[in-house]
Amino acid sequence: MEVFRSLDDVPPHFGPSAVTVGKFDGVHIGHRAVIARLKTTAAARGLVSAIVTFDRNPLAVLRPEMCPASLISVDQKLELLAATDPDATLVVEFDPPFSKLSPDEFVTRVLVDALHAEVVLVGKDFRFGAGGAGTVDVLRELGSEHGFEVILIDDVTVPGEGRRTSSTWIRELLDEGRVREAAELLGALPTIRGVVVHGHARGRVLGYPTANMSPDVEGFVPADGVYAAWLTARGVRYPAAVSVGNNPTFGGVPEKQVEAHAIDANFDIYDDTVEISFVEYVRAMQKFPGADELAEQMGRDEDRIRVILGVAPKSEP
Repeated sequence: MEVFRSLDDVPPHFGPSAVTVGKFDGVHIGHRAVIARLKTTAAARGLVSAIVTFDRNPLAVLRPEMCPASLISVDQKLELLAATDPDATLVVEFDPPFSKLSPDEFVTRVLVDALHAEVVLVGKDFRFGAGGAGTVDVLRELGSEHGFEVILIDDVTVPGEGRRTSSTWIRELLDEGRVREAAELLGALPTIRGVVVHGHARGRVLGYPTANMSPDVEGFVPADGVYAAWLTARGVRYPAAVSVGNNPTFGGVPEKQVEAHAIDANFDIYDDTVEISFVEYVRAMQKFPGADELAEQMGRDEDRIRVILGVAPKSEP
């Protein structure tokens, strides 16, 4: 997949193309269905398949007080989009000047002049241009003027739920700790990425050394609690018990601290960038009378997490 980080990066003779446009936050199963249709359409017509997305949620510029936290970073998004194998992705800088483009200017600059679109695939609620003035009907009118066809893509709904797959729904699930259900909508485990920093070494003293994540993580951190997860460090995946929260047994722990204990592994990964992929919620955060009671509970947590992840029981010393 070619990646263009601005309109100026697109080669002059790119295309002709089939294009879809969206935030693609999370690259969930609905997005994947759109991309699959994009690729099928492009192949049938001998076109290049191209995705247009943005370097931030447009609400961050238009209505920052209403902008939700992103499910993934731009780099995570590009990695997930690359796995769907389109020909190219254009990341547009959604800054104040771009937000003021009229619908006609958006179509001319992005779809026509840069990507030479012959087909544009969008959902029924697609909006574009300053003030969201561009609707699907406006896009069709501009398509007739500029020589591209507009194909409307149906929403992807979950059987038995009657609700379309959306980034909003996934955020709701993660805010409730329902990572397994979120994974079903994402088509992948919800994953965060960040640098391992030094903590208070309490876990090591308790017999459960942890990798403490920097607060500046990429991705959406789920609700406070203990999770079964996979920790990926230096290209190797380890089963892990992950704690999210402020560890109420001890004082001075930041809100939303993420700590991962790699099961059956002990290594120094300080300053390394690692990934944590959440599999299942295990329990809520609790305040214990002391360190011994916490250590006993951590042992029970690990036993349960071994079962969830299919890891052999802990061997007796």
